[in-house]
Amino acid sequence: MFLTIPLDLDPTMLRTTNAIERRFREVKRRTRPMGTFSDRTSMDRILFAVFIDENRKEGVVTPFLLTQNS
Repeated sequence: MFLTIPLDLDPTMLRTTNAIERRFREVKRRTRPMGTFSDRTSMDRILFAVFIDENRKEGVVTPFLLTQNS
């Protein structure tokens, strides 16, 4: 068998090693309660916030941060 998982392991502890896949799963988790977005700008804001937060958690340094004025 390729992957053997102990039965007593908490399923929430399992994660993929693919960082992009994890990011999109987190976006889906956070946006599902919102339902729909009013426009593309609001969707972009949420995506950017999720990616920045996830990068911060993993210690990834972002070279710059965009603001509404830039």
